[in-house]
Amino acid sequence: MITDTILHIDDQNWSCTSAGQPRGYIQPETLSELWFHTGTVCNLQCPFCLEGSKPADNRLGQPSFDDLQPIIDEALKLDVHWFSFTGGEPFVNKELVRILKYALEHRPCLVLSNGTLPLARRLQELLPLLQKPNPLRIRISLDAPNAEAHDVGRGAGNFILALDTLRALHNAGFGISVARLMLPEEDKDEVDNRYRLLFQQNRLPESLPIVAFPDFLNPGEHPEGIPEITQNCMTTYHTEASRASFMCAYSKMVVKKNGKMRVYACTLVDDDPDYDLGGTLTEAMRYRVMLRHHRCFSCFAHGASCSER
Repeated sequence: MITDTILHIDDQNWSCTSAGQPRGYIQPETLSELWFHTGTVCNLQCPFCLEGSKPADNRLGQPSFDDLQPIIDEALKLDVHWFSFTGGEPFVNKELVRILKYALEHRPCLVLSNGTLPLARRLQELLPLLQKPNPLRIRISLDAPNAEAHDVGRGAGNFILALDTLRALHNAGFGISVARLMLPEEDKDEVDNRYRLLFQQNRLPESLPIVAFPDFLNPGEHPEGIPEITQNCMTTYHTEASRASFMCAYSKMVVKKNGKMRVYACTLVDDDPDYDLGGTLTEAMRYRVMLRHHRCFSCFAHGASCSER
């Protein structure tokens, strides 16, 4: 049964802002999407990575099939609708395809990838997944609609490689989408139109979903000047419907930390142990999520979401 239990109930910093006002929160009511972190190891080392991922990184471990199967089974009992996988670079995890084979027997899946060699080299291994009863979508990061800007962070040649991978996935029959960086004060429609032109020029559907993200900063950063979210903010600037669209209202993320599987409130807060909600999904669903992390403000102000729900 879901309750209004609050973690750290005696911690004023958790339940109240620095000014002593009741902190804004989200009370989860359902688990419709479950995210799995495949580990912070990555073949690239992008300076803006919100997970701080890089080659040989072990801040978050790589879960095995045996680690994730019981959690997938528990999620199914909780009527989850969708499984999603992020990293790091998920296709560096050698057991990812085996995990996907099992998950796709039960629910649709989404995998986030940089679209470079780890995925390109495993494309043939993915093809049998097209026969599974549920679809697989792969979201490829294209930070900008041109190679010059994209490759500054990703490395020379990776823009073209990501586009080639997108085309190969689309031609094979997989669902695809694109993630991009959101620039301050940008004209969203104008930027998205530049992506649409890029898709057209590269024989990709112009209607590809584009998910835009603000700069979430690196793990463990504590930027100054981020407004704190109060309960009054959540009722003044958000409706019941918009509060329900916060990812922490309907999703959780499973990580492997220090060799143990843990459930965190969402995909953006695994750098803060206060958002560790326990070792099982059932336990994690008991807790309301206090909007204390600086990345919570991106969800509050910009409607940022990793989901394609």
